[in-house]
Amino acid sequence: MPANPIARWHSQPSGEILKDLASDATNGLSSAEAASRLALHGHNELPEEAHKPMWKVFVAQFASPLIYILFVAAIISFSMGHASDAIVILVVVLINAVIGAVQEGRAEHSMAALRKLSSLKVRVVRDGRDNSIEARDLVPGDILLLAAGDQVGADARLLEAAALEATEAALTGESLPVLKHTEVLPEEAGLGDRKNMIYSGTHLTAGRGKAVVVATGMQTEVGKIARMTATAEEPKTPLETRLAQFGQWLVAASIVLFALVLAFGLMRGIEFVNIFMVAISQMVSMVPEGLPVAMTIALAVGMQRMARRGAIVRRLAAVETLGSTSIICSDKTGTLTKNEMTVTTLVLPDGRRIEATGAGYSPEGRLLHHGKEIDDPALRRLLEACVLCNDAQLVPPDAEDTRWRALGDPTEAALLTVALKGCVEPETLRKAHPRHAELPFDSATKMMATQHGSRIIVKGAPECLLRFCDAQPVDLANEMAAQALRVLAVAEVENGQIDEKSGFEPFRGRLRFLGLLGQMDPPRDEVKSAVAECLDAGIRPVMVTGDHKATGLAIATTLGIAKPGDIAVDGNELELMPEQDLRANLDRISVFARVHPAQKLRIVEAFQSQKHVVAMTGDGVNDAPALATADVGVAMGITGTEVAKGTAKIVITDDNFATIVKAVEEGRLVYQNLKKVVLYLFATSIDEVVVLLLALLCGYPLPLAAVQILWINIVSEGTVTVNLIMEGLEGDEMRRKPTPMGEPLITSAMWQRIALMVGTSVAVILGFFIWRLQSGIDFKLVQTETFTLLAVTQWFNVLNCRSATKSSLSLDVLKNPWLIGGLVLGNLLHVLVIYTDTLNHIFHTVPIPLHDFFLLGLIGSSVLWAEELRKWLARRQR
Repeated sequence: MPANPIARWHSQPSGEILKDLASDATNGLSSAEAASRLALHGHNELPEEAHKPMWKVFVAQFASPLIYILFVAAIISFSMGHASDAIVILVVVLINAVIGAVQEGRAEHSMAALRKLSSLKVRVVRDGRDNSIEARDLVPGDILLLAAGDQVGADARLLEAAALEATEAALTGESLPVLKHTEVLPEEAGLGDRKNMIYSGTHLTAGRGKAVVVATGMQTEVGKIARMTATAEEPKTPLETRLAQFGQWLVAASIVLFALVLAFGLMRGIEFVNIFMVAISQMVSMVPEGLPVAMTIALAVGMQRMARRGAIVRRLAAVETLGSTSIICSDKTGTLTKNEMTVTTLVLPDGRRIEATGAGYSPEGRLLHHGKEIDDPALRRLLEACVLCNDAQLVPPDAEDTRWRALGDPTEAALLTVALKGCVEPETLRKAHPRHAELPFDSATKMMATQHGSRIIVKGAPECLLRFCDAQPVDLANEMAAQALRVLAVAEVENGQIDEKSGFEPFRGRLRFLGLLGQMDPPRDEVKSAVAECLDAGIRPVMVTGDHKATGLAIATTLGIAKPGDIAVDGNELELMPEQDLRANLDRISVFARVHPAQKLRIVEAFQSQKHVVAMTGDGVNDAPALATADVGVAMGITGTEVAKGTAKIVITDDNFATIVKAVEEGRLVYQNLKKVVLYLFATSIDEVVVLLLALLCGYPLPLAAVQILWINIVSEGTVTVNLIMEGLEGDEMRRKPTPMGEPLITSAMWQRIALMVGTSVAVILGFFIWRLQSGIDFKLVQTETFTLLAVTQWFNVLNCRSATKSSLSLDVLKNPWLIGGLVLGNLLHVLVIYTDTLNHIFHTVPIPLHDFFLLGLIGSSVLWAEELRKWLARRQR
């Protein structure tokens, strides 16, 4: 066996391959030679890489600037005697670390699923005898014996093929079974076109054959995909990137704040110990302790909402990422379409076109000519021929599956369905006209024939069958093919006899043309509106399919994915396309057809290079590397392989593109609510800081005690922060553009709102504080009232943060009972702090006269009126 085996096995004659592999088609390898090769090449399995220790996975979760700040805040809280605050902060950090650790290791799960492919038995010829061995013991040169129903154990070159068909959707994306042959193919043939090869992990659906193993283990196509999947670099989610930037900014801001407060205090002559504790309190107040908890809960709530809508999220951060998606690379078969071949058009010998309504394998539908049902002898003759020259079966709904299902070739099952629509019962007809002989479908002739008594029925590709017919409507067949229909021609001959040796040649000129049938895998009913919703939301769907590009472009045009002037590119064209040309033409390419795994990876990376957030759907082994590299990998729950599900961040339970769009809407809601929380936390943190600094700068005593600042940060904010997460859809989420990749967590529009809310709060709180000081009342009462006024402004600000444009003065607030409950709880807890002796002592407060409480509410509401005015102006400018 050569040291460097041939890579392009499909382009070599089988005799040369056997010679290169030192194998024999009749006797196979000897046991001794097989053992020697097993020692050389290793087992036919995917090696398990060393797992990352769990403690390392856990420790890695703490590598974040925000987490560092929270650790510092916890240490400071301990040093100040606030152990309970420190414990709360540490619990928050711990919860986030545990969640992160649990979600790690997608590559290991993918590898484990891929390894399952080798746990099967295969039949081989060794020592001149048939043997059944484990697929893991296969070696290059082994002779495989193949039959319908087998799972292929290794990559192999076919030596014999009798009506052999394989389903390769998991590897190539081709939706229909592929008919195999043994002829030599051009070296440049793509993976999906190598019909003289069979591949590990695929299944044989019909026929029989013999093949010589050419690659095992990591050298197989599945192995190459496994290597790409394991080495694919998973990008950070937009939220993770924004939080990292935000954390760095927060570190700098906290240090600057600490220095300013300390400097102003010392300039005022305040004792170092006192001003140091206040400076530390303000530094801690700048850290949004509630943000990690709010973020975790927001994502968890988003997960639950998505699950109810058919999307199972395997990684929390993917919830928000899906909401930021700007490109969805979607498979066609089963996702955009029903994955059920359907006859849509029939053409009779006299040229009449019959429309078949209904979709899928369900016989519900009608046969119409010019909108009216037709019952015609020529039509019935055609439908009967479709049933008799057919090896498929239809399975009606039962208790386990409510859908009609196909057994056998999907194309033939579609013929049975259209026959039922025309009131032709397959089982009854087959019993009345049993099959006496047949010519199986052959890749060379592209036809099959069956004999029933003296009647012979032939069906096949129009370009082949029509040459044998008395009538040759080639133009009609070409017209149907141009509409992306898969066209079959049907004909018959009376008083004939099938002779296997003579094949189809005796029928030349004798076949009577019965008709043409055009089939397609119809789009799902709900997908067109889902595509339109995507486009309104600034999301561009792109089709990535295993089918031919003409078919893909026709479906894409029907669904609105492809615009006038858009093009389709197949795998061979993509292979020859320089990277700069690909990126320059991305805006025009709506369909990528017959692409292999590495090309899917290239497509994802090309879109990512243009700062797009890319969601990639997939269901096969071939999709795993692209699913891992995409910002959001979306696997199909019904047709998806374990490899695809293990690699993806999200699994769609119904394999429906419309479900992905619903999940995008939920993702946008999650990020929208997170921004509301950030807006609230910073508006309420900054106003405390500014009030304190201005009071120190203007020579006034401290308006708030350090312990009161911590109460506001932990309790007053905590009772309503998480509740904002429970806000529902505002209704325009899918009319907004996706969040740009480089957008910071706090945008310029949010800073403007923060400036308004903080400016109003500071003016109200500091103005009230100075007025009450000058009134000559007890300082403890002034400080307690200022403390209460700060809490009141924050309660009004949480209402302000519910929407950027909608008024808070509506009953809409009642839709979020969590927020109402939080506000009620916050008020009750604050009343306890003001009116109970024990808490008075701890928080340096005194009871406030009841009439002053209502005054504080009225003054504090000014932040609401200021924001209501801004919202009113914003609505008018739309």
